[in-house]
Amino acid sequence: ESTGKTALATTLAAYFGQRGEPVALVPEVLRAWCEREGRTPRADEQMGIAREQARCADNASAPWVIADTTPIMIAVYSDMLFADQSLYPMALAHQRSYDLTLLTGLDLPWVADGLQRDGPHVREPVDALVRAALARADLPFRVVYGSGPERWGNALNAINSIANNEDPARTSSQLTSKNRKWTWVCDKCSDPDCEHRLFTERLSLAAAAGPRR
Repeated sequence: ESTGKTALATTLAAYFGQRGEPVALVPEVLRAWCEREGRTPRADEQMGIAREQARCADNASAPWVIADTTPIMIAVYSDMLFADQSLYPMALAHQRSYDLTLLTGLDLPWVADGLQRDGPHVREPVDALVRAALARADLPFRVVYGSGPERWGNALNAINSIANNEDPARTSSQLTSKNRKWTWVCDKCSDPDCEHRLFTERLSLAAAAGPRR
């Protein structure tokens, strides 16, 4: 939560739309559900929300689909809040239908958003559960850091990496095969766990150092 998923998805959809690519942006179903019901869902309501999120993406009427979020987030919260791991098989099966999974980094400041957010203390546990689920399913992903233009620029670079094309203007037309295998990469290695350790260690060091004059 509060890692810029909606802003990133909206910006990417606008970018490709302006280039003449037919793109469908799938919003977060949970947000609409909470706004309608005025509460967060119970354990027995999680699967229905996850299936609706998947249905919206599957039924999107455009060749290219950008999902603000996917059922894996519902599965992770069901696991964390209710110790219910039954949503993972459905969520991960749906995740395999995407060409690319972007995981937004934890480098943005947490911002309150009513029922949608529990607090900054849940971000690292959620991040760990998402990574673990993707790893179990052998689903590669790219982590996107940065703020503003840098963040969506890094997302475009991730898209380019599986299109094998350095020109973002031609990227979407090159993404033609579903479930294409590719590898997460960082400056030093190709281990997402290593990247996560480096990032969390950097946060710990910054916290220990305290404010500077």
